[in-house]
Amino acid sequence: MGFTPHALEACASANSATRALSAFVDTAIERRYCKFGMARVIAFCNQKGGVGKTTTAVSLGAYLAAFGRKVLLVDFDPQANATSALTPEKEFEKTIYHGMFDKEIVPHELIRPSGILNYDFIPSSNDLAGALIELVDLPHREYFLRKLINRLRHHYDYVLIDLPPSLSLLTINGLVAADEVIIPIQAEYYSLEGLGQLLETIRLIRENLGHPLTILGALVTLYSRKERLSREVNKNLRRHFPHRVFKVEIPRSIYLAEAPSHSQPILLYKPHSAGALAYRRLAEELIELEPYYQPIHVGFGNFANGI
Repeated sequence: MGFTPHALEACASANSATRALSAFVDTAIERRYCKFGMARVIAFCNQKGGVGKTTTAVSLGAYLAAFGRKVLLVDFDPQANATSALTPEKEFEKTIYHGMFDKEIVPHELIRPSGILNYDFIPSSNDLAGALIELVDLPHREYFLRKLINRLRHHYDYVLIDLPPSLSLLTINGLVAADEVIIPIQAEYYSLEGLGQLLETIRLIRENLGHPLTILGALVTLYSRKERLSREVNKNLRRHFPHRVFKVEIPRSIYLAEAPSHSQPILLYKPHSAGALAYRRLAEELIELEPYYQPIHVGFGNFANGI
């Protein structure tokens, strides 16, 4: 099957000039972890909605915590779907919005425990939509989330950022706050349409902001082995995508769709389902890619000093 509007060709051309930089960035980030023992900060990004981005962030975080990592999930989407996937609570006194704009806030006031040991999250709310307007005229507007994350990352092994389905200023903030990005891609043709634009955005962040953001890999989601289209998209993505494609494919699963309505990650809702096992394999795959570093955990008392 051919991809007529050059979707994957655009991906390759947008990144051909930066592959050498990517290799350098991988090494630089690995050395930085070794030296400072900071969390890996990973953003989940795709401007197309409905590709399993939030499901991936929530589920992967749960399995990383189950494997003994200390994980913080940052819900950076005004729709707050990641928040509702982890708790039935609807109103929060402090959210990620307050963390970005309230200079007096102590970061640990934002953090909520999930139902899984070592798995925390920072909730979002509709207030975050207003941040788009507030950020426009502010200096260094791309770095607001990064400043907050840098005050938290010493306490975790992984910080996962669930981004909105757009390429807005919020998304730019999330990408600048991250060291690495995972791109969930639904196993359908239209999911490939905006991929070149996203890769170009990442390239511009590297070049114009001097931020060494690494593409950790693409993840095939909503995959069905029975559908020829799914198989063809998967095959062509693996053949032409200029970066890593994770080995595991996340299947279509009714249980993955149902879990958020119960405010539980799939690990708690249906741990033996095909979707749950796929996210377990994804966590194992990610752990295999861990740089060799020793995480340094500090107490929350240090956060007030702006660590």
